[in-house]
Amino acid sequence: MKSPDKDGRSAYITPEGQRRLSDELSYLWKVKRPRVTQAVAEAAAMGDRSENAEYIYGKKLLRQIDSRLRFLTKRLEELIVVDRKPGDVTRVYFGAWVEIEDLDGYTCEYRIVGPDETDAGKNFISIDSPMAKALLRRTEGDEVEVSRPNGTATFIVVSVRY
Repeated sequence: MKSPDKDGRSAYITPEGQRRLSDELSYLWKVKRPRVTQAVAEAAAMGDRSENAEYIYGKKLLRQIDSRLRFLTKRLEELIVVDRKPGDVTRVYFGAWVEIEDLDGYTCEYRIVGPDETDAGKNFISIDSPMAKALLRRTEGDEVEVSRPNGTATFIVVSVRY
């Protein structure tokens, strides 16, 4: 496993996650930045820039876009795309869908993904999260304890799939 970056994030990503970041980079560079640059040029042509709200806002937006472009470019260079299943598909590793059950019988399914892909709406959790760390290398039937802010919770691994 590759060591985390300076911010403590793992460098792993799924092919879908890498494609999403690449698409965002392409959109910002080829579509959004040229539009904002044009808008700033038009606002600058109106005269006094010190009191020109469109110009000031456009310059601020350009700085934000450029910052995101720098981040995405650097991050995409660091990432390791995990595009194949592990040798032992009965155990939980990166990219796995894991169904767990708590002691009250409530079940939930999570997918373990890279930190750049987390999405609560899709139940995508970061490999760096306490839940994912507790689940790694586990198999069906294993009991898992997860430290949470309000105490420790116990879960049973119901199923693992890729």
